[in-house]
Amino acid sequence: MEIASFTFNDFAENTYVLYDESKSCIIIDPGCNTPSERKELTSFIDSNELKPEYVVNTHCHIDHVLGNRFVMEEYGLKLYAHEGEAPVLAACEMVAQMYGIPYDPSPSIDHTIKDRQEVKFGNTTLKTIFTPGHSPASISFYHEPSSILIAGDVLFRQSIGRTDLPGGNFNTLISSIRTGLFILPDDTVVYPGHGPETTIGYEKIYNPFLQ
Repeated sequence: MEIASFTFNDFAENTYVLYDESKSCIIIDPGCNTPSERKELTSFIDSNELKPEYVVNTHCHIDHVLGNRFVMEEYGLKLYAHEGEAPVLAACEMVAQMYGIPYDPSPSIDHTIKDRQEVKFGNTTLKTIFTPGHSPASISFYHEPSSILIAGDVLFRQSIGRTDLPGGNFNTLISSIRTGLFILPDDTVVYPGHGPETTIGYEKIYNPFLQ
């Protein structure tokens, strides 16, 4: 499995395209919200002759869903997320107005993803890990053969997701990381929703929130 990373919108959100030798791909947390950002994403997909299968939201805060409708309509895709994120997604119109962000409202969740469910595209299988705390029902995705974890806003390099937004809870987030992510091998590369990659082993040692 291969991974391509793009940083979009005023929140510097990381959007990921996961793909394999079959040319199938999925788009995780499309945050593209300007014509140039949309062009950057579609140019990569089209120039590599990738075939998007669906859109996935690790969670549904506004910065992670700004490009949902565009990508879904561009490629005729369905939206996958945890059902517990539906109220968060529904609130995004109000949040966008509050921040003064142009937002073409995302379609509703088409397919719900549950804890430990296998998510497949092409020849690739991802394992879903339920990691609430930053949001009510955030999910992370682990690809064991590649030692890759897509963590959304759960775990960052030497930091963690904020917990002061509706549905956030600090103790829940810490528990999610310790019981859901820190059981993974230390060499697992963590691709977060913001900022640079890190590893599980590095965060065990250097993350000040988890000592």
